[in-house]
Amino acid sequence: MLDSLNAGLGAAMAADDRVHFLGEDVLDPYGGAFKLAAGLSSAYPERVHATPVAEAGIVGVAVGMALRGLLPVVEIMFGDFITLATDQLVNHAGKFRWMSGDQVRVPLVVRTPMGGRRGYGPTHSQTLDRLFLGVPGLRVVAPSALDDPGGLLERAILADEDPVLFTEHKLLYGQSVQLLSESKEFEIETSGGRYPNYQLRVRGAPAPQATVVSYGYMATLAQQAVERLAYEHECFVELIVLTQLSPFELDWVHRSVARTGRLLAVEEGVGSHGWGAEVLAAAAEQQGGLEVARVTARDLPIPAAGPLERAVLPSVEDIIDASLALVAGRRASGEGNPKRSEERNADG
Repeated sequence: MLDSLNAGLGAAMAADDRVHFLGEDVLDPYGGAFKLAAGLSSAYPERVHATPVAEAGIVGVAVGMALRGLLPVVEIMFGDFITLATDQLVNHAGKFRWMSGDQVRVPLVVRTPMGGRRGYGPTHSQTLDRLFLGVPGLRVVAPSALDDPGGLLERAILADEDPVLFTEHKLLYGQSVQLLSESKEFEIETSGGRYPNYQLRVRGAPAPQATVVSYGYMATLAQQAVERLAYEHECFVELIVLTQLSPFELDWVHRSVARTGRLLAVEEGVGSHGWGAEVLAAAAEQQGGLEVARVTARDLPIPAAGPLERAVLPSVEDIIDASLALVAGRRASGEGNPKRSEERNADG
């Protein structure tokens, strides 16, 4: 997937000389902390810009470049540092189109790695997408390992006139891209379009008993859970993988839960005030009597120690437990379940 994203960024730079790439330590031979910019400064030395360690300044300069007709792409080295550029994204990039009466656009892409599971500790492992959901004028997109993540990035750069926060889970970088036409385990449908959704079912499975919705790397874990549920428990669920997290586009979720009547939202971020809560609320508003559940991280900072990090973050087993409990009409007891979080909070 790292190669795909690198190729997508390179294709955008080759297609339009208005594309400029900015970030910390992005010049060759280093090519950025996760090497996603490898080779770009050698190919386009005048359009790849190494910046100071100043996230607000980097995004502020990029907003100005977008206003002047360029197509800037910013790399924030770790998603945790995106908080330093919140003012530029929320109060500037996301608002200028509306404040100008639609006279200007801000075609800016800010891409950044999110997520844990690498032992980087509490300030380099967070999933902070939820801080930017529901911000008017700002789109939040998260690639998964399905289909063509590099093409997704290329479309965000070249075809979206509004600012995009493009969040990439670190563990996806080393994962193989799953081509839809080559999947042996799943029947996969896609909505197509600029930011596609995906629907996955185990091949030959009966009608689904529940719907699971997820995104990014958690969609990979959800796929593993869906397969194990089918073969180990004869519990059949349908997985919906979303790419655009905000603004919500939940038509595929609504259609699925209309068939199943049950919805499980799976995310790596903490449960309180999260993406999954909003998905479940929107689905419940659309369809009365819906049974819902969530799998999330514990409401705690993410530890650096491996065993503690695994205890805080949701797992495949949590998804399996929550799915079985949802189908059986009972509360799950997995570590990632909000019920457990509530009990822990009550216990102090």
